[in-house]
Amino acid sequence: MRIQLKKYTLQLKHTFTISRESHDFQDSLVVALSLNGKTGYGEATSNTYYKISVASMMAEIEAVRSEIEAFEFTTPEIVHAFLVSKGLSNFAICALDLAAHDLYGKLLGKPLYELWNTTTDHYPITNYTIGLAPITKMVSKMKETPWPIYKIKLGTKDDVAIVKELRKHTEAVFRIDANCAWSAKETIFNAPLLKELGVEFLEQPLKADDWGGMEQVMHQSVLPVIADESCIVEEDVDRCGLHFSGINIKLTKCGGLTPALRMIRKAKDMGLKVMIGCMTESTVGISAIAQLLPQLDYVDMDGAMLLKEDIAKGVIIAADGTVVFPSIGGGGISLNT
Repeated sequence: MRIQLKKYTLQLKHTFTISRESHDFQDSLVVALSLNGKTGYGEATSNTYYKISVASMMAEIEAVRSEIEAFEFTTPEIVHAFLVSKGLSNFAICALDLAAHDLYGKLLGKPLYELWNTTTDHYPITNYTIGLAPITKMVSKMKETPWPIYKIKLGTKDDVAIVKELRKHTEAVFRIDANCAWSAKETIFNAPLLKELGVEFLEQPLKADDWGGMEQVMHQSVLPVIADESCIVEEDVDRCGLHFSGINIKLTKCGGLTPALRMIRKAKDMGLKVMIGCMTESTVGISAIAQLLPQLDYVDMDGAMLLKEDIAKGVIIAADGTVVFPSIGGGGISLNT
């Protein structure tokens, strides 16, 4: 295999704010793996919360470049196990694993969802994320992009009032993501008020390690609660089963499609709802997520929709939320430049 690494700085349409940070640009690493005339692409974004930068991922990969390029490519799963054995971070492994899957499907001439014995007859529609901002700006964002499901980022003292105001401007389903900003008491208090305002579920309201608080919420909240920051890797799924109604899997955090597929199976066996989320990736990362759609209950794959300019072609998300899947194999990804 031949490896190519490229850093992109993705500009967002609007400043993106959650409870703990804001940004206008997102650095991202795109990995290309080439073999037998085909090239697969994968992506992982930088993340200050997890202390991951594009430079750190590139350094990790460069340190084992020769070993990866000499490794005999058979299946993405075997490549993933090899990468784990080299001690790379999950973010770096994710970029390589996504590229390996895209390459594998292209070599076989089949999309990944077909290789996984699923069909695209039925799948969930992505939500569209409205980041924290002055209420007039949040309303403006909704009017700019009418959508059937919005994820609303919260984490202020006026969260219920914000949702009340947003509800005046749309009949769309709301999902609330407080990004660890609430206490158990706040969550239990807010839940019935938000349910009356058309909220479908809450995502990670408490700090990631507040398991005692989440046990209270699990028994007393009138809304389902989905784990995000509390569910990073495969080993977290078991514990989340006792504290959450479902899990939100991030490919970058767990290490790519290979572990995500195992997490999906485990969660379903436990009766948990399954969601896949994004990290403001371009269409490279979003196209990988899209291959999992038939296996999901919910999805947050609006990353490329939030960008001022995309860097790749792959899946297309239509104005009504339906997805147009590429005809080429793998994730169907090609770079614009």
